[in-house]
Amino acid sequence: METTTAVNTAPPSSERAKRIYKVTLLGSIVNVMLLIVKFTAGITGNSAAMMADAIHSFSDFATDLVVIAFVRLSSRPADTDHNYGHGKYETIASSIIGMGLLFVAFGIAYDGVEKIVAWYHGEKQAAPHIIALVVAVVSVVSKEWLFRITKNVAKAVDSPALESNAWHHRSDAFSSVGTTLGIGGAILLGNGWEVLDAIAAIVVSVLLFLSALRLLRHASGELLEESLPKEIIERIKSIAYEDPMVKEIHNFKTRRIGRASAIEMHLCLPGTLTLEEAYRRAHTIKHAIWKEFGRETYIIIQVEPYRFEDNAL
Repeated sequence: METTTAVNTAPPSSERAKRIYKVTLLGSIVNVMLLIVKFTAGITGNSAAMMADAIHSFSDFATDLVVIAFVRLSSRPADTDHNYGHGKYETIASSIIGMGLLFVAFGIAYDGVEKIVAWYHGEKQAAPHIIALVVAVVSVVSKEWLFRITKNVAKAVDSPALESNAWHHRSDAFSSVGTTLGIGGAILLGNGWEVLDAIAAIVVSVLLFLSALRLLRHASGELLEESLPKEIIERIKSIAYEDPMVKEIHNFKTRRIGRASAIEMHLCLPGTLTLEEAYRRAHTIKHAIWKEFGRETYIIIQVEPYRFEDNAL
């Protein structure tokens, strides 16, 4: 006897998309302002570290555009060609963000190493100006603020792409901390210490590189159909076992589809149950899982018979 529960195909709410667009637009506005100010301060303030930070802000702005474009695509409901919806578009967005960060990291590191080598061979480095230091401090404060509000919205709407963007804001805040230290050291310590500005630029590149690896690891896990975390799997099974008639669960499979999850399982129920009763119990378990993990979770439950007396042998 087999029965399969229906698959949930409810589309993401428009309210979710609006919240994502709103916080992303706010980030875009701040990024554009920082981009202009940082490039200006980097040029007039003669700071390689500030220019590196400006490039990072430019990557943030490009990231915002990617998120807006892909979240709109991922919000489309399931159709005949995409039975599980379009959630993987958010995963693709996270991949693009990660790869963009990776390229920026290598570019900044290369420029910083070139300046340090030139300094080592006796080439005098120009010291950065105080304007670069002021802008660096402003960048730290504004980007940390953006991280916090974006992370809160990402958690509320369960958006991997938006969370990736939030951590991009945090990485920019960290890079600005390194920039602040490098520029501040170069200014305060005076002649001979101008190289700290270039070192700060390399620190920025390392932070960017680590952020890129984290984002790409998460995105690749989803694209390669990686299972849900062990603690979530155990929780799902425990919900199913709350039904006293469930003896065993096997062929258990899970994966992520953007912000949604897909769950498949085979339940062993008494063979003496009617088809209607077996379906009712499977349906109850499905709704219990939905209650905890959201209605956008795709659930397929197959019921298989067993006999209590067979188990006793």
